[in-house]
Amino acid sequence: MVKPIVRDELFLKQKSDIATKEDAAVIVDLMDTLKANTEHCVGMAANMIGIKKRIIVFSIGVSIIPMVNPVITKKLKPYETEEGCLSLTGVRKTKRYETIEVEYEDQNFKKQKQTFQGWTAQIIQHEVDHLEGVII
Repeated sequence: MVKPIVRDELFLKQKSDIATKEDAAVIVDLMDTLKANTEHCVGMAANMIGIKKRIIVFSIGVSIIPMVNPVITKKLKPYETEEGCLSLTGVRKTKRYETIEVEYEDQNFKKQKQTFQGWTAQIIQHEVDHLEGVII
C-alpha cells in the first residue's frame, strides 16, 4: 500500500528499532511507496512512511531492493557530495564513501553480506542514516 511521506523532523531524528518477521508487510508498503515516488526518489527508509523499523528499499534500474536491519560494516574512500531527500526541502552537503560493505537480511529474512560502490553505495548510506535518526 502506498503510504504518505513523513516530513516531521522530530520523528525522523528518532532511531529505528530492529525489524522482525512480523514487520514483513512494512517491506511491501515501502516498496509500493517507492514505486509511486520513483520520479523524485531512489531510496526510502521505513521511518519515511511513519514506521520506526530498520528497513530500507532502493532502486537499481527497474528493480527495487529491500534490506532489513542493514549495518554498514566497512567504508572506503570518503568524499563530499550534496543530496536531497523526499522528506526534506532542498539539497544539503554530506560525507559519503565510494565503497561500503553491508550486512543485512533480505526480504525473506535470510542473512546477506554484500559490497556496494558508487551511486548505489551512496543511496544505501543515505537510507541507513535515516534508520539512525541522522538527517542530512
